[in-house]
Amino acid sequence: MTRTEGEIATNTDPAGTWSLVVPLKPLVRAKSRLGRAAGDDARPLLALAFAQDTVAAALACPRVRDVVVVTDDAVASAALSALGARIVPDAPGAGLNAALAHGARSVRGLRPAAAVAALNADLPALRTGELARVLDFASAFPSAFLRDAAGIGTTFLAARSGAEFRPAFGGPSASRHLASGAVEIALSGVDSVRRDVDTGEDLRAALALGVGPHTARLAAVPACTRDR
Repeated sequence: MTRTEGEIATNTDPAGTWSLVVPLKPLVRAKSRLGRAAGDDARPLLALAFAQDTVAAALACPRVRDVVVVTDDAVASAALSALGARIVPDAPGAGLNAALAHGARSVRGLRPAAAVAALNADLPALRTGELARVLDFASAFPSAFLRDAAGIGTTFLAARSGAEFRPAFGGPSASRHLASGAVEIALSGVDSVRRDVDTGEDLRAALALGVGPHTARLAAVPACTRDR
């Protein structure tokens, strides 16, 4: 499925069973490590583009019922709600894991039996089919997680219907999620779900996989992919 600029990627397939929670910092503070490659002016624009491509791909996945973005950024809220995401303010204001838990409570407040999963907002190369495979794997276990491309962090954490959602993102989160009892998702060929972007090198790797249109447009500027 090819996504085009301006296309609203709302998933209307009633078979979608997962609600995804995507956390996003205020853009002015997002992706600080990317500043060396992109410059401080382009950095927040790229952070938004990553989130737009991530949310659009997620909403196009037939396994996904809806996407909830937890953010206090007005610009990001407008752009991502236009794609079909539901915006939830970061009421706790207490960091990433508190925001994710708040988003999951928002979902289950409306649908107590919902299967929920956290998904990073910086997956600009995300492929709908690869996300579907990850969700299908996660469906077999109460909780499951996917390591990032570096093998240290986490890009995805799922809690099946009836299971407790316990995010422990940040730093070496993969080991914490494993210790919590979550099953590690051992799939090959899901590189786009692992490929988060924090540095210029990460962005080059994502571009090699093939990014969505929002990121592609901005990354066409040479400075955005060069570490200084």
